[in-house]
Amino acid sequence: MKKILLPGSALTLFFLALPVSAFSPAGEDIAYNVNGEDFLGYFITGGENAKGSVLIIHDWDGLDDYERQRADMLASEGYDVFAVDLYGEGNRPQAVEEKRAATNRLYQDRERMRALTLGGLAQAREQGAAEQTVIMGYCFGGAVALEIARSGEADSIAAYTSVHGGLTTPDGQSYSSETAPIFIAHGGADSSVSLDDVATLAEELETSGVTYEIGIYSGAPHAFSVFGSDAYHERADQRSWETFNVWLEEML
Repeated sequence: MKKILLPGSALTLFFLALPVSAFSPAGEDIAYNVNGEDFLGYFITGGENAKGSVLIIHDWDGLDDYERQRADMLASEGYDVFAVDLYGEGNRPQAVEEKRAATNRLYQDRERMRALTLGGLAQAREQGAAEQTVIMGYCFGGAVALEIARSGEADSIAAYTSVHGGLTTPDGQSYSSETAPIFIAHGGADSSVSLDDVATLAEELETSGVTYEIGIYSGAPHAFSVFGSDAYHERADQRSWETFNVWLEEML
């Protein structure tokens, strides 16, 4: 396995060259429909000989330039990437109460959560994304990625990834031994998702025989990877991103 790049490396320079304010998307917004509802995703190709594809599931803000930027970064590494929209075209909550309400609607209707995610996956493949896919998500999106992992409903999934995401398994759900490998990136100082939650998930995955890796980054709070935010933790972001890229190389 590759070593994680240290501060002062080319990876550090790459991150410093990507301020959010200067970001200009290289891909395209994609309007699509799931069960009669309109959504607006984002697609970018990794080129003719893409290594595989990544489905990105947004955090509780909804799909915005954060996910687009991550998609562009992954495309530059040779992956087709589709950022799915789970809220609906034009629905991008701003207030905390609105964001909480938007996620709660899906947490309380997990059948819809799964259907919309799988609808986004189908759209990615309609756009020509490579069949073999890693499903990953940020915060709320990380919880959704694990929901799909437990359901086993998605085809041709090579792995799942949750970055500072929710880790709790709902009552009545469990992981199958057939679940594709899972990578968890978690902040050691996350006050929203506890280290006890991490340990519980590890025990569940171990008991179920699922291949997994968990990276815990000291001092990193919840949402540590969000560029330009108060929570941004450069060291945790760089190290988790490099580990994720190694993970992709191994899985796809």
